[in-house]
Amino acid sequence: MDGAPPSASPAGLSAYVAVSQLLGLTLLAATGAWLGRYRGGVAWQGQLQFNVHPLCMVLGMVFLQGDALLVYRVFRNEAKRSTKTLHALLHGLALVIALVGIVAVFESHRAKGIADMYSLHSWCGMAAFVLYLVQWLLGCGFFLAPGASFSLRSRYKPQHIFFGIALFALSIATCLLGITEMLLFNIRDSYSQFVPEGVLANTVGLLLVAFGLVVGYVLTRDEWKRPPLAEELALSMDFKTLTEGESPGGSQ
Repeated sequence: MDGAPPSASPAGLSAYVAVSQLLGLTLLAATGAWLGRYRGGVAWQGQLQFNVHPLCMVLGMVFLQGDALLVYRVFRNEAKRSTKTLHALLHGLALVIALVGIVAVFESHRAKGIADMYSLHSWCGMAAFVLYLVQWLLGCGFFLAPGASFSLRSRYKPQHIFFGIALFALSIATCLLGITEMLLFNIRDSYSQFVPEGVLANTVGLLLVAFGLVVGYVLTRDEWKRPPLAEELALSMDFKTLTEGESPGGSQ
């Protein structure tokens, strides 16, 4: 084949990515066990509809969002366009699943006559979802849709990266608030006695934090960033020339 051989993954990257996936899958299993064992399970209709909410938010706003952020570290030798598309699709799937969780909690509250949007958890959760949607739309507009200039993309990219990590952290914090709120609603009187449900729910919280820390560590290691491929550097110069009117040598 023409061109340089694919670069190997940096030392330690594969191990940390594997740990993140093990933590993420354990998190999902522990969340399902909590809801199934102590909250009666999950169903779209009836008393169990509320339980769709925590399951969907952990799956969408934490696990899938985290995996979407890792795409550029894992797929280091794939075409940039393919990597961008996968990144956007995972975020889009996370948004759809999170929307299902939001609809479930509003419908459950309406059926039970419970007020909406009064707690800190609900405020942070709605802010996280709306900002996440805006972040996704802006990302698709700047980096996938044609039309944005090279300089405009370059100026927006640092903000996109920062808010991506910030929204991931906000999503985890919101889930922790939701776990605490759910425990205080359901086992307020026995929570302090280390009952099994409380211990399991606290474990879910620790897994949320651990998953977030490992993903965050992978994202903030500069030497683990995806290096641009040779053909991408050439395409970037051509794109800059077309959109900014500059020659590859930088003359005006």
